[in-house]
Amino acid sequence: MNLADLQSFVSRRWDEDIVGRLVDYVKVPAKSPAFDASWAAHGHLEAVIRSAHAWCQAQGIEGMKLEIVSIDGLTPCLLFDVPATQGLGHDRSVLFYGHLDKQPEMVGWREGFGPWTPVIEDGRLYGRGSADDGYAVYSALTVIAALDRQGIARPRCVGLIETCEESGSPDLPAYLEKLVPRLGEVQLVVGLDSGCGNYEQLWVTTSLRGLVGGVLSVEILDEGVHSGMASGIVPSSFRIARHLLSRIEDSKTGRVLLPGLHADIPPERLDQARAAGDILGDSVWQHFPWVGCSHGPEPQAHAMPTTTDPVEAILNRTWRPALSVTGAAGLPMPDAAGNVLRPRTVLKLSMRIPPTLDAQAATLAMREALESDAPYQARVRFQADWGASGWNAPATAGWLERALREASQGAFGRDPAWFGEGGTIPFMNMLGNYFPQAQFLITGVLGPRSNAHGPNEFLDIGYAKKLTTAVASVVAAVR
Repeated sequence: MNLADLQSFVSRRWDEDIVGRLVDYVKVPAKSPAFDASWAAHGHLEAVIRSAHAWCQAQGIEGMKLEIVSIDGLTPCLLFDVPATQGLGHDRSVLFYGHLDKQPEMVGWREGFGPWTPVIEDGRLYGRGSADDGYAVYSALTVIAALDRQGIARPRCVGLIETCEESGSPDLPAYLEKLVPRLGEVQLVVGLDSGCGNYEQLWVTTSLRGLVGGVLSVEILDEGVHSGMASGIVPSSFRIARHLLSRIEDSKTGRVLLPGLHADIPPERLDQARAAGDILGDSVWQHFPWVGCSHGPEPQAHAMPTTTDPVEAILNRTWRPALSVTGAAGLPMPDAAGNVLRPRTVLKLSMRIPPTLDAQAATLAMREALESDAPYQARVRFQADWGASGWNAPATAGWLERALREASQGAFGRDPAWFGEGGTIPFMNMLGNYFPQAQFLITGVLGPRSNAHGPNEFLDIGYAKKLTTAVASVVAAVR
């Protein structure tokens, strides 16, 4: 392999083609079905998958079969299948994974920026979805094209690009049932929907947390009443909700209190967290957009994290459960809030769970803790909406570890690093069940301040180029 030629080809493809394609992609509000109930009528998911299909078809990759696969009532998938070269055989394959659906808009974008307004600044493309995960299909086909241009022997490459990942991939099991027989004997899964600890080396994701969520509803009255008449007699529905949350979370530390939501951390993952902590140091927590503050007896330059220990911070976000309240109802805006004791409080709960914990068991534990023995005999309901178990990678094979080191050195001039991610990719756990012998390269471009799901999400174009080069080097090592 001519590394310089590979890097040059990948860089040109990104500059002359992919960046422009992603600019157009950002403009489309292709929100995941969980955030757009009328997704089929709006046609945005259909638009982005057809655009990706057209681009893939125009690449002229020899022998590639390309198809938009649809099941009635479900979001569509894009499937590509490229035969092996130089006699490596058709049975064994490398499977690329990505998605084209997006998170909703979110407030707080910088002036002149927006979720559907692509802006390129300082080598970064801002806008919703470019990094999570619109680039994946374009990067994957560029990997194949770059190897074929040099005549490098490579295995059969297949790709599955879905459009409901941000909703928890509820449609994916039906597609896997339909498509797994067509994927071959998968030797390596390349998932391009994860993150990186910095922009200076290849980062390999070793685990993903699971996610369970639902809506907690607390009702104490049939209708709102004058707070001066009722407060002190009628308990506040918000206070009851706060009391219920204290059953599952220590409000002072954020530690989840339910034993059933914790899991043992494997020794190998502890070692990897220590190594990643040594590399990243305080940047593990410093890169978040902390609010500045000057209040309190000891003024701080900014708000502070739960821990400043890099290793503990990594473990907190990768192997320990954590609760977030991500939405609320029954609460008027401050300027519309009268002196009324509200009849109900509704909170949307999101619980990240350890990679090895079963999502169904976690959901049952939360429901039991929240609904049992309701204070004041209030009407309390926890309605789970969906759950996804996490994923813990199998032991890395020797050949893959060597390939990763060579790839990272070649593309970045530094060794790779391994760490867990706090997010959830349901596909990985599903695929591990179908292909237990497969190795995994789960990686991505979501690095410091890239802020996926939030305002000012960006794709670092320079890093994406190097990552594409590194992935090509790994794929060339599969035999």
